[in-house]
Amino acid sequence: MVIKCKAAILWGMNQPFSIEEIEVAPPKAKEVRVKILATGICRTDDHVIKGTMVSKFPVIVGHEAVGVVESVGEGITTVRPGDKVVPLFLPQCRECNACRNPEGNLCIRSDLTGRGVLADGTTRFTCKGKPVQHFMNTSTFTEYTVLDESSVAKIDGAAPPEKACLIGCGFSTGYGAAVKTAKVTPGSTCVVFGLGGVGLSVIMGCKAAGASRIIGIDINKDKFQKALAVGATECISPKDFTKPISEVLSDMTGNTVQYTFEVIGRLETMVDALSSCHMNYGTSVVVGAPPSAKMLTYDPMLLFTGRTWKGCIFGGWKSRDDVPKLVTELLEKKFDLDQLITHTLPFNNINEGFELLCSGQSIRTVLTF
Repeated sequence: MVIKCKAAILWGMNQPFSIEEIEVAPPKAKEVRVKILATGICRTDDHVIKGTMVSKFPVIVGHEAVGVVESVGEGITTVRPGDKVVPLFLPQCRECNACRNPEGNLCIRSDLTGRGVLADGTTRFTCKGKPVQHFMNTSTFTEYTVLDESSVAKIDGAAPPEKACLIGCGFSTGYGAAVKTAKVTPGSTCVVFGLGGVGLSVIMGCKAAGASRIIGIDINKDKFQKALAVGATECISPKDFTKPISEVLSDMTGNTVQYTFEVIGRLETMVDALSSCHMNYGTSVVVGAPPSAKMLTYDPMLLFTGRTWKGCIFGGWKSRDDVPKLVTELLEKKFDLDQLITHTLPFNNINEGFELLCSGQSIRTVLTF
């Protein structure tokens, strides 16, 4: 059966979300239809509004959520109706090169380039007779969505949706950048550029890995208190110094910064973060999504001396394998996501949630249905 429900549609760039009635088609073979329970607002969704991330319109964005399986198509073996699930913007087909390699996680089925359709090349959403595009295989700003089986992770039914949704993107991305991608070592010094929800999650990962000094950097000093609460040992603003931030950090630490993380997505801060880790044994991780169609210029001597520069998508986790484990760790209180959630709003207030994000007032806003 086709389901009629509410969704927040972006009809074009730089436009507010419009709450519309849409039709959601039944799942085809190897697809799952999911009722969304809670969904987080992430900076990546805002990149589509601003045009820094490629997308076709109209589109239903949103990619950080928890839902319940409503129905399944033919050939589905990993979930059934009633299962609590996390939609995965990074699928895991378990068959491609990246999925089969123990170090890989960028599944060939990922849609990071704005393709806007499911595996068979079509959409399951229509509004006012027009097809509406999917976003990153997920599209969670809607009461119901359809996902490929490879884009769904079954989780413990006891998981609270308004917290566990952060494991679908923001928390896992930051936490994994520290513990999995950088492999932060006990006693080390770490520096985190950007203290939003993902940056705070990096700090939590550095702390869990045993880092002895964790320095948070942001131009918005209102974010320092929260960063210190989740594990930063000190916070600084580049605006308080005249010399380059890499020199400031070298002076502060006696030139011992082993790990740096860029969690903003700005080209200039990516180079700053690289310059700020130790010239020989330092590792810098790019966590913030870079703007599309932009090129980066840097001095290759920064790498020649021995630094390691790494990228990181979804914290290096294999999504279907690792998301259920992270949810279990949440239930075991291995980490506390309450500190990241500053606002909870009803779904209809989605535009207010994005205003909170863009004005720097929120860390994570969660929308509930």
